[in-house]
Amino acid sequence: MKILLVEDNEMNRDMLSRRLVRRGHLVVTATDGAAAVATTRTEQPDVVLMDLGLPVTDGWEATRQIKSDPRTATIPVIALTAHAMTEDRERALAAGCDDFDTKPVDLERLTAKIAAVTRDGAQS
Repeated sequence: MKILLVEDNEMNRDMLSRRLVRRGHLVVTATDGAAAVATTRTEQPDVVLMDLGLPVTDGWEATRQIKSDPRTATIPVIALTAHAMTEDRERALAAGCDDFDTKPVDLERLTAKIAAVTRDGAQS
């Protein structure tokens, strides 16, 4: 499964990327929202893990752009954020995210969410 990991924090990006690769996933990365939109178009990942607090274009706007483009609209987006308030979840879902997960990432919980939103979740 190809996963686009959008994370501006290098340590978080490296740690989560390595853990997903160890589970057999192909991981591509982007460090800001504008790059996330472009990379989603070119890479056509199976799922996007979207940090919400990003430079250039934040994760909410990047998700709106991904979901409004017919080429990428069906690609599931899971919001990743340190903000665990109910209104943060509601805002992420309103922007078009298919699910929401909090940091620090619990890999078992996240992989279950990836499986739930992807067409071929059995490969997770």
